[in-house]
Amino acid sequence: MDEVGAGHALEKLFALAVVTHRYMEAGLAARGLSRARASVLWNLHHGGPMTQRALAAAIGVTPRNVTGLVDALEGDGFVARAPHPRDRRATLVDLTDRGRDTVGGLNVEYGEGAARLFDGLPETQLAGFVATVDHLLERVARETC
Repeated sequence: MDEVGAGHALEKLFALAVVTHRYMEAGLAARGLSRARASVLWNLHHGGPMTQRALAAAIGVTPRNVTGLVDALEGDGFVARAPHPRDRRATLVDLTDRGRDTVGGLNVEYGEGAARLFDGLPETQLAGFVATVDHLLERVARETC
């Protein structure tokens, strides 16, 4: 196989995706979370309290799916539902103290992991890596599966 060709680069990209996926899944599982459940917490952390409909749109699932995710997260004490202050037909979902602590811990680990992973990489190589990934993300976004 060509050691510097596009095929080799794609092979390395897939290998990196597998390893990072396993790493992420293990960290989430240690907290009793799936990627989907963590996505709900992350969106609430960044967006504040929101309706289940808004959550469904934010994470790209159906309202029925988000109901199951919120039910599970509420049952485990990560989120709480409360009446919407201006729309009596709606319910807001918000992080509990446990949810905030969990997202805070994930945030710290994210930063520490990034520092470990990219430690010693010159700024020019890091900038080149980011530019390459941005290019790939743009290309993949234009593809249809």
